[in-house]
Amino acid sequence: MNSITLTPGATSLDQLRQVYRAGLAARLDDAARPAVERAAAQVAAAAKGGEPVYGVNTGFGKLASVKIRPDDTATLQRNLILSHCAGVGDAMPAHITRLMMTLKLLSLGRGASGVRWRVIGQLQDMLANGVTPVVPAQGSVGASGDLAPLAHMTAMMLGEGEAEFGGKVMPGAAALKAAGMEAIELTAKEGLALINGTQFSTAYALAGLFEARRLAEAAIVTSCLSTDAIMGSTAPLQPEIHELRGHRGQIDVAASMRALMDGSEIRESHREGDSRVQDPYCIRCQPQVTGAAIDLIRQAGRTLEIEANAVTDNPLVLEGAGMIVSGGNFHAEPVAFAADTLALAIAEIGAIAQRRIAMMVDPALSFDLPPFLTPDPGLNSGYMIAEVTTAALMSENKHLANPCSTDSTPTSANQEDHVSMAAHGARRLTRMTPNLASILGVELLCASQGIECREPLKTSPALQTVLARLRKDVPSLGNDRYLATEMKTAATLVASAEVVRATGNDHLIDWSM
Repeated sequence: MNSITLTPGATSLDQLRQVYRAGLAARLDDAARPAVERAAAQVAAAAKGGEPVYGVNTGFGKLASVKIRPDDTATLQRNLILSHCAGVGDAMPAHITRLMMTLKLLSLGRGASGVRWRVIGQLQDMLANGVTPVVPAQGSVGASGDLAPLAHMTAMMLGEGEAEFGGKVMPGAAALKAAGMEAIELTAKEGLALINGTQFSTAYALAGLFEARRLAEAAIVTSCLSTDAIMGSTAPLQPEIHELRGHRGQIDVAASMRALMDGSEIRESHREGDSRVQDPYCIRCQPQVTGAAIDLIRQAGRTLEIEANAVTDNPLVLEGAGMIVSGGNFHAEPVAFAADTLALAIAEIGAIAQRRIAMMVDPALSFDLPPFLTPDPGLNSGYMIAEVTTAALMSENKHLANPCSTDSTPTSANQEDHVSMAAHGARRLTRMTPNLASILGVELLCASQGIECREPLKTSPALQTVLARLRKDVPSLGNDRYLATEMKTAATLVASAEVVRATGNDHLIDWSM
């Protein structure tokens, strides 16, 4: 399995995207090892001492006042893991689980968690050998860390729970044996270090981020196709308009749209003599809406890059100060806010795209396109119900975009009395992004059909290549036929970035902050 070496505290979103997309096995730079081992030695000394140190020689949560004998340290950590394996629901997708494991490596590798290098090695070997814990996706409230899902991950390291290996799900001990590995035994604080943290929530949020980036770029392409299909004006893309407002995302979207639509015969055909003074907002305000969404996605990306490199367990080993201190870095409020931000952006990109679809199928608004884009309306319904499906998906995403971070409920006998709800806030993005891909896929179908209705006039060279790419898999719509398969194909072209690459670009947006 191909690997990637990461530096704790300095890992980029691009490197994490490679882990997510390509399944690369992460390893930490060996330079991280000395700090890890110094912190582990500090914890080992504290475990033998008489002073109570939370999670090292005490109980957990509401039971923190209970002192634990030194010879019970290993039992304490094992009990912690097994008792916290309380997740329910479907298992996490394997590629997101592997991303979560990578994030845990990065956190432990900062040298403030007090685990031995052996623990880090176990995670690295699991990634390298393709041993993926089966982790139920429900059960975390996003503080005190993603306890239940991370406990299921950790149980696998001990030979408990279940894992996927070689395409099969099997008991954890059997998976380790099949991979030529052995279970480990945890020492002081190690179980707590492994399950305290935001890595489950952050992994799901990063997955949402990476998908949202692709879909935002695809939306620029489909919006250009729609603009030509309804013979919309490009005057609102004039650069001075967007520079006067100053928002980077808006400026970027307008520039991309101008480049993609350059050379369109359809556009040139109605520059003069067009009775329409202004297009509806879904055409005229595309840079303002999609650009604002792109700015939100950028902002969320910056938050998640910081969080991916953060130490988020508790207590923390402050080597320079010679202290082991309880804090609250496990609280996933930044991740919850980022997830809510992404949800807003995803919902709004879909909302304005759906209005463009509705415009194209409506003969009262489409500037002489046939009703529902069928050449023989009445006998045929064309894309009538495909548009209805996008309305349903748009509405579902609007509902899902309601904030999760504003919800909280006390847990653990009121010790953990304010929580972030980042876990399901991030997990809901895996429902929203496929919905958006389907909306944009239908827009791709409708806009391409609409452009073909304008023949012999042609769209721009860049957009012609997109149309040609679609027609390799989906023919023009004549008489009614089974549409679900074609809609799925179009959604895949959108989600896989094929429509963007068809324009001759790897990316349409610079995602750096």
